[in-house]
Amino acid sequence: MSDISAQTKKFQKELNSGTSSLVLLSVLSQNKEPMYGYQIAKMLEDSAPDLPMMKQGTLYPVLRSLEENELLESTVEPSVSGPPRRYYKITQSGRDALKEWVDIWKQTKKFVDANLKG
Repeated sequence: MSDISAQTKKFQKELNSGTSSLVLLSVLSQNKEPMYGYQIAKMLEDSAPDLPMMKQGTLYPVLRSLEENELLESTVEPSVSGPPRRYYKITQSGRDALKEWVDIWKQTKKFVDANLKG
């Protein structure tokens, strides 16, 4: 792998890492009912099928981190079609963080877009 390819992969990983929490909080804030991991992954995939930005292997550590920081809470429920499922829902702290993060994202996007033109 060339140095450019390695740098591109590193850049993509860092960029995705910074946006994953924002996207997950947004998805969960838009749903009245708690969601389990596969539901969230499927929703993300369906929302942008040509842009596989978050792999399922990335999803669960981010969900756990958000829960550890009290931005999400979860419950484990039995499933009729397999093992128990962990359902996630956004907390009020998560909603507050999301509002701030969306503002930061908009500012960042505006700055980047302004400097990429040309």
